[in-house]
Amino acid sequence: MLRNTPRGYGLVAISFHWIMATLIVAMLGLGLYMTSLPQSAPNLYPLYQLHKSIGFVVLTLTTLRIVWRLVNPSPALPAAMPALEKLAAHLGHAGLYALMFLLPISGWLMVSASPWGIPTIVFDVLPVPHLPIPPVLGDKAQAESLLKVVHEYAAWVLVALLVAHIAAALKHHFIARDDTLRRMVSAKPAKSAS
Repeated sequence: MLRNTPRGYGLVAISFHWIMATLIVAMLGLGLYMTSLPQSAPNLYPLYQLHKSIGFVVLTLTTLRIVWRLVNPSPALPAAMPALEKLAAHLGHAGLYALMFLLPISGWLMVSASPWGIPTIVFDVLPVPHLPIPPVLGDKAQAESLLKVVHEYAAWVLVALLVAHIAAALKHHFIARDDTLRRMVSAKPAKSAS
């Protein structure tokens, strides 16, 4: 006998996932593009403001997503998945969440430490105050330099985790042929044999 069982993510979790995935990929691309431009490029300032604005959106959505996930836990991983793969999945997700916080916060701190004192105005509407810089990071120039390295390396770690995440989803879909990817694409309940 077949029956419908809620084994997938709900519409809210799916929306968080795909909206944030789109924003994060756009941010990575924008970051690479911005850093390839000369400092004298006329469109550099608006690009940085856009990058910072989207960064604050990502930080806000990450916070809301964590709250949503605490209230609405994720469905269990497939029972047939080996324990090592389950551990890798949990560690990968923890890493992704950590980086979704680390990147916007390190960027915010980096801007706050900048000797230039350039304000951040989210989408030219909402001014965001600078954060206090911990004295352990040195003077503003030293702190900005360190935070720039943290921000850049964290972005490359995020790229690596995203590639692994996508590869794992494709492996589950095309090789394991389980519903891991399908349940993040559709909120419809999956059918399973009882």
